[in-house]
Formats: sequence, C-alpha cells, structure tokens
Amino acid sequence: MSNIKIKDIPLNERPRERLIKYGASSLSNEELLSIILKTGCKEYNVKELSNIILKELGGINNLRNISINKLINIKGMGRVKCIELLSSIELGKRVYYEKEKTNIKLNSANKIYDYFKDIYIGEEQEIFYAIYLNTKSMLINYKLLFKGTLNMSYVHPREVFKYAVMESASSIIIMHNHPSNDVTPSIQDEEVTYSLMNLGKTMGIPVVDHIIFGNDKFYSFYEQMHK
Repeated sequence: MSNIKIKDIPLNERPRERLIKYGASSLSNEELLSIILKTGCKEYNVKELSNIILKELGGINNLRNISINKLINIKGMGRVKCIELLSSIELGKRVYYEKEKTNIKLNSANKIYDYFKDIYIGEEQEIFYAIYLNTKSMLINYKLLFKGTLNMSYVHPREVFKYAVMESASSIIIMHNHPSNDVTPSIQDEEVTYSLMNLGKTMGIPVVDHIIFGNDKFYSFYEQMHK
C-alpha cells in the first residue's frame, strides 16, 4: 500500500502539468491514463492505479475493446471510473476511424479485413456492419446495424439500404464476426448474404461482398464465388 499521494509528487512531475508544458505526445501511457482517471483510490494514488491497470490488462493495446465487466474487477476501479475510461477509449477510436476513412479505397477483402479487424477484437457476440462505398470503392461511411446471432429475422434489409440511400452510396459491403474464429459461413450467413445481394440488384445498389471476420482470418463470399 502506498502512502504517496499525487499532491506529494513535485508539481513539474505531475501528468497534467507535464502535458501543459511538453504536450500530450510526450507523456507515457501511464501518465495519459492518470489524467483520464483523475484520482486514485484508498490504496493507490492515480499513477499507481494506472500502472496496475496496464499490467493487469497486459498493455495499452488491450484497452481497445475492454469490457466494463473486466475493468470493474480491477481493484480501485469503480463504476464511474470505468464509464469515463471506456468513453475516452471509444471517442479515441471514433476520431481515428473518422480521420482514416478519408480517401480509403476498399476494393478487396484483404483491405477491408486489415482496416476493420480491430473493431472486433475482444467481442464475444456477433456484430453486423454495413460499409458504404462511392463509385470508386472509396469509403463513405459504415454503420453498426445489429448485435447477436445473424439471421434474417434481425438483419432488416430496410436498415441496410436506408443508410445506403442516405449516404448516396454506389455499393455496399456487409461484414460480421465469428467469435469462435471459425469463419465457415453458417446456413443463416448464406441466407442473409444472398437475400441482401438479390435485393441490392433490385435496388440498384449492389451488395458486392459479405466478409466474415475471425481473430486472425476471414472469409469473403465474393472471393469464394469468383474462384
């Protein structure tokens, strides 16, 4: 148990003061996390708590898709701290994807997998997205449309194509994950794929691929159909 409080640390060594003086990029992961958490707990000051979190999770990369249930089990992390930290992480992800989506050409399953694989890390249920492209296969936007086991009862075609019309998309790619890492399509996966592809032809907004994400591999309906 530490008796050192953050106020006992020299002013020029405190994370907030260092950020103001040197800029955010000069701070360590522990210091940045300390600023977000604001305070420690009875047993640890905020810098110590930040270091414990990073060690418990095995590094900063594992914060990307951490769940509130796992985070709240770390000693010193109350519900409010968990919510604030998860909000900061989600905001950072949105800023990153908003910046990176400009001029991104998604004209192959490999590119799509590389670009989107991080959003599925740590997910324990199936998550269905639609990606909207312009005439040059450049990314316009993407939407989370459904969480849960994939079937036509829950994946509503009107939602898929509503956003396509709103975004003036020329084509659509759909994708979801298999948490088991077995990317073999299920019967339901096939039904959803061919139903949406047929509807896309009727609507004049083709669904050009359905990609199933695993932890380290993927399955592309387009690639399988064009072998």
